[in-house]
Formats: sequence, C-alpha cells, structure tokens
Amino acid sequence: MLDIATYESERRIRGALVLSALLAVMSLLFVALFPSIANSGADLDAYMESLPPAMQTAFGATGAFSITTIEGFLAVELYQFFWLLLLGIYTAYLAGGLIAGDVERGRMDILLAAPVSRSRVVVEKFASLVPVVLAVNLVVGIAVYVTVLAIGESISLADLVVVHLLSVPYLLACGAIGLLLSVASANSDVAKRGGLGAIFGLFLLDTVSESADAGWLGAISPTRYYDPTAILVSGEYDWVGALVLLTATVALVALSAVWFRRKDI
Repeated sequence: MLDIATYESERRIRGALVLSALLAVMSLLFVALFPSIANSGADLDAYMESLPPAMQTAFGATGAFSITTIEGFLAVELYQFFWLLLLGIYTAYLAGGLIAGDVERGRMDILLAAPVSRSRVVVEKFASLVPVVLAVNLVVGIAVYVTVLAIGESISLADLVVVHLLSVPYLLACGAIGLLLSVASANSDVAKRGGLGAIFGLFLLDTVSESADAGWLGAISPTRYYDPTAILVSGEYDWVGALVLLTATVALVALSAVWFRRKDI
C-alpha cells in the first residue's frame, strides 16, 4: 500500500531537503536585514503607497499595515512573493513531471505492467508531493522563528504556525494544477512550463482583477484563498479558504485520475 508514493517520496527527499535549506538560508538573510532596514530612516511605507495599485496588491502592501514591523516585513518581503508565488510555481512545475515524465521516458509502461490501476498511480504520484511541501514548511518555519528571536524581535508563534499550515492546502492546489497538465500532455517540459505559466497567470489574474474592481475574476486563482499577510499582520485565519483549496485539490486529482484512466499512452 502506498508503495508508489513511498518510492517517489524517497526519490524527492534529497531535493526537498536542499530546497528547504536554501529557503531557510534566504529567510535567515531577510530576517537578519530587518533591524538595519527598520532603523535606516527611510520611509518605506510611503514608498509602497506610491506603487501602482496592482503592485501594492501583488506584494500585499495595501497600506493597512507598516512594513517596518517584523510581521509586515516578513509578509511583504518573504511570504507574499516568495512563498505565495515562487513556491507555488515550483510546486506546479514539479507536479508537471509526475506523469508526463514517466510517459515520455517509457517508464509508465513498465509501471502499469504491474498489478496497479492507473488511478492509483495518479493518486500516489501526487501524494509524493506531500512530504516535500511539509518539509519545506517545517524547516523554513523554524528558521524564521529562531532568527526573529535572535535579532531581538518577537512574533506570534501561533500566527507563524498557521501561515505555514495554511500554505499546505495552497501548495497542494498548485501541485494539482500541475498534475492535471502532466496527465494532459505527454511532454514533460510542456507540462512543467504549463504549470509554471498557469500559477503565474492565475496570480496576475487575481492581482489585476482586485485592483480593477473585478475581484470575481480572480475567484478561480488559488492565491485568492491564501493570504499570508492577513495571517501575520492581523491574525486572520481563512479556514474556509483552506477548505476551498482542499476541495479543489481533490477535484483536480480525481479529474486527473479519470483522464489518465481513459488516455491512450
């Protein structure tokens, strides 16, 4: 049971640890820079307010908080861009190779020669992403909290835990989008780039639609349902949004399984 997921997870564990370490180091550098930035005397809030509305929305800097606080700084500089956008893109890109990669290299025929259903292959391949997502959140979350304390600042541990906890449904939803593209295409590179473009495009759609007073357009974007800024700055936890993301993830994985079951490879 879960043999495929276990095997795939073991293949990715080294990459997951390397990614976690790199993001942890990046987080350490960001947090370590905060005291000098906060004491520089520069009016960073005024600068952010001078940006176009779409850019303010993209960075989560809507003027409702100050980025010279540790919570606002982390939200804008780390979570709103790197976590929300770049890590979402990475997860979708990684998922884009889950099925298409094996089909392209001829490994899928060997796998399906075993007594295993196509649906199980899709579900367990996707499940192999879970340890990657959990490892990144755990390592970086600990690194951020320890570094914040080391520079003499304080941050709500509960808010920090929740910002990472609620990123799990978000990243899995991004991965489910990549999985669907991986099933749809027999070319791994096309599926991976498609996942990258899909998350970036949905991020832009959500950002632009909000600033253009057409927020309903961005309802299909996973970024609509995960707001790290609201969590860190205001302590607002969007559990309903997490449920929406989990529901969408299950639906996309199920659709991928049905599609792959009917697909001629």
